[in-house]
Order: sequence, then C-alpha cells, then structure tokens
Amino acid sequence: MGNQIFGYARVSTTDQDTAIQDAALVAAGCTRVVSEKKSGTTTKGRSELQTLMDFVRHGDTVMVTRIDRLARSTADLLAIVKTLEDKGVALKATEQPIDTSTPAGRAFLQMLGVFAEFETAIRKERQLEGIAKAKKAGVYKGRKVTISAEQVKALAAVGKGASAIAKELGIGRASVYRHIDGRSSS
Repeated sequence: MGNQIFGYARVSTTDQDTAIQDAALVAAGCTRVVSEKKSGTTTKGRSELQTLMDFVRHGDTVMVTRIDRLARSTADLLAIVKTLEDKGVALKATEQPIDTSTPAGRAFLQMLGVFAEFETAIRKERQLEGIAKAKKAGVYKGRKVTISAEQVKALAAVGKGASAIAKELGIGRASVYRHIDGRSSS
C-alpha cells in the first residue's frame, strides 16, 4: 500500500469533458484517475472526490491538473489539504508548482490561500463602503422587519424557550433575545 499516484479530474457542467485532464494526469504518472462532472463551489455531492479521499493511504499522492479542479473556495481547499496531510498523502498539480511533499510546494499553496483571503477582505471592505454610501444617500435602509416583537413576546409568555421560538418563527435566536430584551425597533 501507499506510494500510488491517483488523479482527480473535474469539470463543472455535463456538456464539458474531462478527457484533456484525464490524459494529462495519466501522462504525469497517475495509476488511476477518477473524474466527475460537478460544480467545484462545494465539496458536497462530489462522490468521486469523497471516495478518493477515503481510499488514499499514507505515502500516496493525489494529483490534479490545476488546484481549481479540486476546490473553488479556499476553505474547501484547505480542508482537503488538511485531510490529505493528516493521512500522510501529498497533493500535486501538473500545471502549477504545488507539491505538498516539498517545503516550496507547501509555501506556494499557502501563498495562494493568503492572496485569496486578502481578495475576500478587500471585496468585503468595498461592499461595506458601498452600503455606507447607499445609506448616506438614503437608498439603502436595511432589511425590512419580518417578525414583530409582540409575536416573540407572546410565545415567550406561554413558556417557549428562545430556540423553540426561533425555530417556529424562522428567525435566529439572537433576534429572539433582541425582541425579548426590548432592543428591537419594531
């Protein structure tokens, strides 16, 4: 066991084909290639990836053509890498200098993660600036109130707990507490 190279190929839609990825992975030395046609925005529903993750053993390598074939989100990518590392399995990419069995390959992967987090933070900052500008112009007024404090207080008065009230009304527990404490604006 171990020391085997497994390839993983993925395309997003059923009208796309994994043949180019499959061929590149075989050419790179993969003894077995698994492919699937699923979105990369989540790992949910990607049964071939899950089977591969369960199957690989210490000393094996999982190879992809590009890291975005494995995951589109940094969180999913880091979770996959952590699972592989915990099992003693390396991750390599044929078209990027990623090889988690080497310090340079791990560093490059970590740098990708740092830049992705930075991009997310910048995007959030711009979004908050846009909301502040819209509020100042009177365009953005926030979400409309969906539940009245009276509804929450009535359910609390008959002895229901915050979790039960939240579930029944389809709101978060924090909203329930805000209404009970009288801090809501409804």
